[in-house]
Order: sequence, then structure tokens, then C-alpha cells
Amino acid sequence: MRYGIVLFTSDRGISPADAAVAAERAGFDTFYVPEHTHIPVIRAAAHPRTGDASLPDDRYLRTLDPWVALGTAAAVTSRIGLSTAVALPAEHHPITLAKTIASLDYLSGGRVSLGVGFGWNTDELAHHGVPAGKRRTVLREHLDAMRVLWTEEEADFTGEFVSFGASWSWPKPVRKRIPVLLGAAGTEKTFLWLAKNADGWITTPTEDGLDDKIALLHRIWHEHDRADTPEIVALAGRHDAAQLTQWGEFGVTEVVFGLPDRSADDVRAYLTRLAGKLGIEETQ
Repeated sequence: MRYGIVLFTSDRGISPADAAVAAERAGFDTFYVPEHTHIPVIRAAAHPRTGDASLPDDRYLRTLDPWVALGTAAAVTSRIGLSTAVALPAEHHPITLAKTIASLDYLSGGRVSLGVGFGWNTDELAHHGVPAGKRRTVLREHLDAMRVLWTEEEADFTGEFVSFGASWSWPKPVRKRIPVLLGAAGTEKTFLWLAKNADGWITTPTEDGLDDKIALLHRIWHEHDRADTPEIVALAGRHDAAQLTQWGEFGVTEVVFGLPDRSADDVRAYLTRLAGKLGIEETQ
């Protein structure tokens, strides 16, 4: 298994650049950041963890732009993968977002993957013009449109929510594609969408029953004639050696640990301790 780190970015604590450097030096494989463009003050949407309009962490209000954050990380690292857990492409026009992501991939030497979500905050999505009942459709269309821009010399797209005529757009991704991972609860509905539209699954932070859910994902994957194997990224809490062994047996390909909301020195010390527990070799 690979090991990654997710930083819940904000305007306090360690910067994304410093955290990515520390994670790369400690030997981690991937550096993730989340996205919220804004949080509406009055909301009907319940947070998945609290069950109501309250938020479990004030960093939801303070989240940095993910692509700017990853750009600063790309400039000071050379090996670590750069990704999102998760970004919300439905909140952006796909022409401009495709340019941003392809530019980051080009400038980082092909290190970018894209973790996406449908978006639990339907009030936030509504401010971007996304109907609550169409989150999945909008996300699919935006991903399809970006893939056309990433792969075709003259790209055009016609959909329900986005359309554009034949257009040129460079740079293209270094590896000709950007891997897409869906972060959502492990249900049959999620896996059906995933098998048609993405390359892997990011679990929710409180996901349980991974053995049965991964088996379901593989079954649906093969029923949709996917010849490859889905990436399975598990979000972990504290280090648990027995759990990690079990997840590896289930087919988890990467485990991602969250960083504490503490000072930069504390975060660097945490990464060193965690890498030691995982048996990761430090790099220079």
C-alpha cells in the first residue's frame, strides 16, 4: 500500500508548501487538500458528521483554494503526488478548471490526480447554479468536458449544463489523462456512477465494512467491463497497524492520514512519528 497525507488547509497553522515538503521528506506518496469555495451562513444542508447545519471544524470557513495551495506545494517538491480530497468541479466552469489542472500537472511534471465529490453542501452548490437534484449529472458533464479538452486537439462538447464549440486548449496533461477518484459513501449508487465515470474510490472518514464494500465495487467494476483495477484510497484516523494490514488484504491501495491543526513544528514532528510507525523511509 501507498501512504498519503491530507492537510485541511486554512489561513492558520502550517502552509501547504511546508506541509508538502515535510510529507515528501518523510517518505509519503501523495499530498491532498480539500475544497470549499465558501460556506453560506444560512444552510438547509446537514453536514454528514454532525447531522445538522453545524460544522465540525471552523476550517470549513477558511479553506484555501486547492489549486493555488497545490501550486505552492508543486514549486517546492519533486516527487510527491498532488491531489484533492475532495475538490468540487461542479462549482467551476470546466474550460477554466481544465486549464488550471492541466497547467498544474504540466508544471509539476505529471504528478496530479483529481479527487472529486458530489458536494454535501447543496446550499454552496446552489450559489454556483447547481440544482441539488443534478449534482451527479453536473459533475459527470464537467469531467467529460475537461477530458475532451485534455485529450483532443480540437475539443468540443455538448451537454445539458455545459456546451462549447471546437476549441484549442493547451497544455495537455503529461500522462495524457488525469486520474479521477470519487470521494463518497460506499453504496451501490456511488459505485455505479464511479464505474462509468472515474478511476477509483476515496472512502468517507467514517466508512466501515470496507471488505463488503470493496467486493461490491469490484463486482460492479467488472460488470461495466472495466479492464483496469480501481484505486481504493482509505481515509484513516489514528495509526492502527492491525487495521492497515486488514485493509491491505481487502484491496486498499492507499491510506491517507489527516494532519493535526497545530503549529508547523508540531505537524512536522507528527509526520516523522507517523512515518516511523508505518516503516516509511525518509528521503532527502
